[in-house]
Amino acid sequence: MTEPRTRVSRRIGAIAESATLKVDAKAKALKAAGRPIISYGAGEPDFPTPAHIVEAAVDAARDPKNHRYTPAAGLPELRQAIADKTARDSGWAVDASQVIVTNGGKQAVYQAFQTLIDDGDEVIVPAPYWTTYPEAIALAGGVMVDVFAGAETGYRVTVDQLEAARTPKTKALLFVSPSNPTGSVYDEAQTRAIGEWALEHGIWVISDEIYQNLTYDGQRALSIIEAVPALADQVVLVNGVAKTFAMTGWRVGWMVGPKDVIAAASNLQSHLSSNVSNVSQRAAIAALTGDQSVVDDMKVAFARRRTLMLDELARIPGFVSPAPGGAFYVYADVTGLLGREWGGQLISTSLELADYILEHADVAVVPGEAFGPSGYLRFSYALGDAELLEGIQRLQKLFA
Repeated sequence: MTEPRTRVSRRIGAIAESATLKVDAKAKALKAAGRPIISYGAGEPDFPTPAHIVEAAVDAARDPKNHRYTPAAGLPELRQAIADKTARDSGWAVDASQVIVTNGGKQAVYQAFQTLIDDGDEVIVPAPYWTTYPEAIALAGGVMVDVFAGAETGYRVTVDQLEAARTPKTKALLFVSPSNPTGSVYDEAQTRAIGEWALEHGIWVISDEIYQNLTYDGQRALSIIEAVPALADQVVLVNGVAKTFAMTGWRVGWMVGPKDVIAAASNLQSHLSSNVSNVSQRAAIAALTGDQSVVDDMKVAFARRRTLMLDELARIPGFVSPAPGGAFYVYADVTGLLGREWGGQLISTSLELADYILEHADVAVVPGEAFGPSGYLRFSYALGDAELLEGIQRLQKLFA
């Protein structure tokens, strides 16, 4: 008997909805319905895009040359600005031809896996991990091999763990520092050790550096290519303007890598989406080449909120929250609250705990199931100080 055809392809039908966007959408819907929701779910700065960037976009919109198709790989001026940033922040001197501009960092992640991974190739992914990585790997026909590191290690994996996960099918390692969802930053020794391990075994490194410029306490997120320059022929960097410049809605990201890989990714993009919006690209040029003090101003606010959140979460019994070195998230270990009754309800998973918190405290958080094992909650501190404090005080009362 012929197997019935599905209405939606199996590959697309298997994709899970983004858990972070789902939580954010649910929180916004409840808020629109009149509930006093405070949401820690969004992975985006709450600041407006800096004025000089907006002005550059307005000027670009008025210029007819931006009303037409441009090269699929990106405006030459932006590719050069990205190359300059890569040299400045990642310690890798690259040519503009090694850069492709994408519709946000998410497309860069997708294209990196599509370009490098064949059916059955294994990709080692340290966990907790961003919710999109498993789906992007699966869409490329790859197999994700997750390696978990908990709060006791600051959510950082070791070379020994990576080596234990390596098989003859291992094609790539995903390296993320600072991390979403944990905010963890690998130090110089850890980064170098992981890079040398990948080099020794001929493993590609896909390094997501989207939070590269958001670090605290004097820490620097050392790029793995700067730590191990010999990786230049087997590394792809993905990045974007979204987090650093409060430009999540502008949709400008990029890939940087060896010329043959970038050329292949450009071929894919020429059929997938063609060029990124020219107005957004002009805005990104202004972001990368203009006044960088606006980034420092946002970091000051983030650092203050980070301290406030950590201090207040520490007042809740059962919350274990390692201090994040970067990004704008606190990833709390809440295993101490599970397996107990709260409000007459037995709570066994962090998913159930997040639902309980939303229902009884009007506070939205993202459960650990979105990023790997259960037992954790992600809190974004990319929201106003007053809201941030009030939401955690609600949790303090809920779990008193």
